Amino acid sequence: MGARVLVIEDNPANLELMRYVLAAFGHAVDIAIDGEQGVAQAHRERPDLIVCDLQLPGIDGFEVVRRLKADDAFSRVPVIAVTAFAMVGDRERVLAAGFDGYISKPIEPQNFIDQIDGFLRGGQRQALPLRHTLAASAHGARPAPAPNGVYVLVVDDTQANIDLLSTILESAGYQSAAARDLTQARALALKRRPDLILSDFHIRHESGTQFIEWVKAQPSLASVPFVFISSTVRAEADRKDGLERGAVRFIVRPIEPQALLAEISACVGGTHR
Repeated sequence: MGARVLVIEDNPANLELMRYVLAAFGHAVDIAIDGEQGVAQAHRERPDLIVCDLQLPGIDGFEVVRRLKADDAFSRVPVIAVTAFAMVGDRERVLAAGFDGYISKPIEPQNFIDQIDGFLRGGQRQALPLRHTLAASAHGARPAPAPNGVYVLVVDDTQANIDLLSTILESAGYQSAAARDLTQARALALKRRPDLILSDFHIRHESGTQFIEWVKAQPSLASVPFVFISSTVRAEADRKDGLERGAVRFIVRPIEPQALLAEISACVGGTHR
């Protein structure tokens, strides 16, 4: 049986990645998006382990751990710091502040679950092979599917989003490649024709609309199903714009992995390479 894990994180992509991986490995997951909420959630749910970002709105991670460790009820509950701002001496400073461990971003799913397991009792550890466990989560108790021959190009400027999407795709037997900007995306699309393109709508300093216009102008790529996925949709106009330019779907995060896989399956149909 897994553990109850509280994740305190204000970045939606990082939060969803950690939540999904922990749940896929059999852990019960509670979430909080700021420090005050995290402390309240910890007292309410009494988790077996807490994962806490250092940079949080309101009170930061250092204040969170100070408040928790001041309560005898949490003296033996591991509190793990996560941060994207890793600098020399950070680990020592974090441990001195009361954290029991330190994980650097970007989160890598397999390494993340191994790091978490190191702080759990033997009966709570769930470190099974990633692909098999994620496949079981997405498809019930069946073993991981064989590669289905479908190749998906993922375009997103946030590494946590790429990690989550790649993990979900691979758990269902899809092959994938990822690009963090349009230059790399164009190169990958021309190098190997994808069966599906899954692209963020708002890409830093660029736009997914630029990419779909380029794709639809390429004779070899024009018929490739193009799906937008975004957590930063500013208006219904964005959805309308994407669909009018030729996207077959416009998906808004957060979306459950099973629902995302159903959308992808509907787009590729019987496509195989």
